[in-house]
Amino acid sequence: MRLLFLLLLIITTIFATDDDNSFITKYEYGAMLYENPRGVGCNKCHNNGKKEVIIAKYRDKKGALKYIKVPPLTNISFKDFKTKLRADKTESLIMPTYFLTDEELESLYYYIQKLK
Repeated sequence: MRLLFLLLLIITTIFATDDDNSFITKYEYGAMLYENPRGVGCNKCHNNGKKEVIIAKYRDKKGALKYIKVPPLTNISFKDFKTKLRADKTESLIMPTYFLTDEELESLYYYIQKLK
């Protein structure tokens, strides 16, 4: 019986996906933020985050078809991820500014990395 308990403890430890024992785990918090960080969820444009998504099509002045695309999220570094979501960013006019805290950014990034 003791051996069985030890074996179960080892297996649980090896296969545990989230060792956070708080009321809500980092993964769960990240999932909630992905669905609705500040009114508009990441999923609205990035879908499941695994591949590039076309969010709009338009024609330029010459009639050529153009696309507005959003990149996949699962292969971005935390540094680039944080830069894209910061309020003081200047290079993106499409990506909303969410005013997320560092803790929220970390949880959201953690969740996105688990989507792989």
